[in-house]
Amino acid sequence: MNQNPTTAREIVRVVDEAHRGHWSTVLASTVRLTRDLDLAEDCTQDAFVQALRTWPDGIPANQVGWLTTVARRLALDGLRRETTLRRKLPLLIEDPIGPGEVEQPTDPLRLVFTCCHPALARDSQVALTLRLICGLTTREVAAGLLISEATAAARITRAKKKIAAASIPYRIPADAELAARLDVVLTVVQLVYTAGHVAAGPELTRADLTGRAIELAELLVRLMPTEPEPQALLGLLLMTQARGDARVSEDGDLVLLADQDRKRWDVRLLAEGVSRATAALRQGQGQGHGRFALQAAIAGLHVTAPSWEETDWNQVVRMYDAMLLGWPSPIVALNRAAAHSLVPGADLSAVLAELDALGKESALKSYAYLPAARADVLARLGRKDEAVQAYDEAIGLTVNQTEERFLRRRRTALG
Repeated sequence: MNQNPTTAREIVRVVDEAHRGHWSTVLASTVRLTRDLDLAEDCTQDAFVQALRTWPDGIPANQVGWLTTVARRLALDGLRRETTLRRKLPLLIEDPIGPGEVEQPTDPLRLVFTCCHPALARDSQVALTLRLICGLTTREVAAGLLISEATAAARITRAKKKIAAASIPYRIPADAELAARLDVVLTVVQLVYTAGHVAAGPELTRADLTGRAIELAELLVRLMPTEPEPQALLGLLLMTQARGDARVSEDGDLVLLADQDRKRWDVRLLAEGVSRATAALRQGQGQGHGRFALQAAIAGLHVTAPSWEETDWNQVVRMYDAMLLGWPSPIVALNRAAAHSLVPGADLSAVLAELDALGKESALKSYAYLPAARADVLARLGRKDEAVQAYDEAIGLTVNQTEERFLRRRRTALG
């Protein structure tokens, strides 16, 4: 045990950091024992509650080990009290484990593949993974997926019941099954990163979520080394992560890519990200590039340009056009319109018409970046009153306080 902390506030801070950093590891290890998602989730949560009560006497040096031991002990007690749980809510495990066994490095990946089983609806797969892997609240899951809290709760509950009823195994699929399961797993890993890249609350980012997503992407690359899409996703995440420090000024304000000091970018992460993205594009030659390879290529165009002004916007737009052909979605169309507005000599009135049409998409009704993009184009067209209204709409939709301050400054500047 470490030296006793001096305040209850310090204990809350330490436990909160442990929750952010170790939730999915503790949960995944507990699921291996219980074979039951609900029981494992309850016991994991109770372990963190016990930490709040116990750690005032001394914070353990190995926090994740302490939390895992407590969660698994609680699970064993629950299984002994009600042995029928194994019959009611089974998750079939193909390798034997004992009470003293510790978590395995692939446990989080097992949990992701379980949540992304093809027997589950796509929307339920994503919601359940965000809940279990990230430890996000139902409200945070809803915000990340642009749905209501009630809808998110229903999807999570439905997925858990389906896993129980179908006896879905808790394992990494056999090689023959991996290809069919890969796209949704990659999508979920990207959503985990996105949930941390722009987090709900006062801080712009949550390093625990972005770090967890990168770890999962690395595991997927090791699991499927010849597949280009895991390589592309990892490259995309690393290039995005490399710009992290430059996204926030010394005063804690948001800095857009256009205004970032590129000297603050992490050169090592950038080099690895570009290398992996390039390797993915080479692997995909002759068979068509996947959507993660295209996203990584767009990120590569941004980070290899000498400056924002010298970015090849025409090429960026062409990449988004390719994505719209193969994987159409309102968000891709929004990103394409935003890039189109930056092409030298672009018809901004035509871009605004594209954005107005996207306003009819139900998936973007609560998406703050749509009115923010409209506000930017309206301001550049000189239509300041309408731009102010669009900024007000974006401010009302954003869930991040750093972004909200940025949007308010943009709105004030118009006045």
